[in-house]
Amino acid sequence: MPDNANSDLPKEFTSHRITVNGTDLHTVVGGAGEPVLLLHGWPQTWRAWRHLMRPLADQGYTVIVPDLRGTGHSAHADGGYSKDNQAEDMRQLLTALDVAGPVRLVGHDIGGMVAFSFARLFPDQVRSLALIELAVPGFGLERAMDPAGGGSFHFGLFMTPEVPELLFEGSERAFFQWWFPRLSATPGVFTPEEIDAVTATYRGRQALRAGFAHYRTLLEDGRTNRAWADAGGHLGMPLLAVGGEHNVGTRLADGLRPVAPHVRTAVIEGSGHFPPEERPQALLEELTEFLGEPHAAPFADAAP
Repeated sequence: MPDNANSDLPKEFTSHRITVNGTDLHTVVGGAGEPVLLLHGWPQTWRAWRHLMRPLADQGYTVIVPDLRGTGHSAHADGGYSKDNQAEDMRQLLTALDVAGPVRLVGHDIGGMVAFSFARLFPDQVRSLALIELAVPGFGLERAMDPAGGGSFHFGLFMTPEVPELLFEGSERAFFQWWFPRLSATPGVFTPEEIDAVTATYRGRQALRAGFAHYRTLLEDGRTNRAWADAGGHLGMPLLAVGGEHNVGTRLADGLRPVAPHVRTAVIEGSGHFPPEERPQALLEELTEFLGEPHAAPFADAAP
């Protein structure tokens, strides 16, 4: 049933709670036309897309923006955080929303990992795929996870059972106040009010555990993706890999070429890890061109 209590919703968008795949997901929907599914990253919610939702709807799309399993206003599920299972969350969500036809799929960070799994598992349901600011498990993530080789420390910390919840409980806002500027290249884009909004959905042991659960499946996710590739899997649908100038850059596209040699690259000038919030207009321009192209979807040689 619609739930319009959220005053931050863009004009003419409504929020819904839908039971799918053994859990309850919160999703925001607006516009009319062919579907676009936007999947957020960590530690965010549907709000990460707030600057792009109305403009995409105005371009003639139905824009669907869920909170991933365990995040935002979705239920704090006890399990099921593998990216393949979350792809099934999305498949069932689209069915419950009576979405017909292949979707234009856009994913940032953890949401991009879910989007990759969705495209791998259900290629006939994806018209085009845009991935933003991530390293895909099995295709570059493992290197990004290795601090000895220049990767980030946080992967190992967040993947450790129980410890990050113990460390961050009671200090959630202080951590996020440090986290967002560290990964952003745009001073001030994450206002105190936005940090408050993020903190409110990740506060407490249960919410933190659900958030870190997205990380605790990453090794499994990588093995699953590599096994698919080793068996000859590849992505045939149009694919855009977007990096921020000051973070991922072209590395995402480079990592995907073994399974998607046709991948196109876009680098968002001046952006760090959060292009939807740091450089929303530049990202919108890239997505507008890519999503609006008359792609045949999907290519006939797409392999599950």
